Amino acid sequence: MYYEVYVDSIFLMNFVMNFYLLLLVNHSTLRTASWKHLVLGAAVGAGTYVLPYVAGSCKGWLFGVCTVVGTVVMILTTFRIKGIRAFLWIVEKMLIYSFLLGGTFFFVIRYVPVARQLTEGIFGIMGMGAPICVAIYYHREREERKRNDSLCRATLIRKCGCMRVTALVDSGNTLIEPISGKPVCIVEQSVFDSLWREENVPFRVIPYHSIGKEKGLLKGYVLSELQLEMGGMIKSFQNVYVAVCQEKISDGINVLVNPMILKKS
Repeated sequence: MYYEVYVDSIFLMNFVMNFYLLLLVNHSTLRTASWKHLVLGAAVGAGTYVLPYVAGSCKGWLFGVCTVVGTVVMILTTFRIKGIRAFLWIVEKMLIYSFLLGGTFFFVIRYVPVARQLTEGIFGIMGMGAPICVAIYYHREREERKRNDSLCRATLIRKCGCMRVTALVDSGNTLIEPISGKPVCIVEQSVFDSLWREENVPFRVIPYHSIGKEKGLLKGYVLSELQLEMGGMIKSFQNVYVAVCQEKISDGINVLVNPMILKKS
């Protein structure tokens, strides 16, 4: 039996599917990958997958090896991974989104007649992937909001020194610096005293609302750099506004991270 295989079409289809997958994973892991690395990673994964076709060998074990190797290289090319913990976290996310993306494709193509006609060609499949990718992303985002807020490690950096503390990504923190519109994180007074040792530090007044107190004002300061570590991955944020809370936040938690800072990066 003779089969005619178009390697360029297989590469293009795998490239786009890899790109959708990496995009979903990136949005759920601190968004550490740039667009350039997303494209490069998708291309590496697709290129590894078509190697058996280029070599003229279609043995099952070779496809398996290329798939595993391609996935590992694709992850390492796309994301800045610091250790095995971060790598396993990315693999977990990729497995989840792979099943969601593949399962949704299978359902749509099998049970929706109009979609089946639209996805007959390679460009139809790629075009259908975009709305499916968006739908999965917003569904997963809603699910994440329903869960408990995430604990992480935070490193606050200034010229005079740095401090490593435990932080909470708090969905209840919606503070915004009124002039710049940037999200504001909350730090305890003890953290502020350790890093801002100089006197007469310029500050901005940040209004807030809380359950126990209708309205109030907090002093806001610019932090040179904030590093967050989640799942072994580290993301840096420059010139972050922090508001000082004179009351203790919670046992073992020194910083409340505004979740909008993750979306704006």
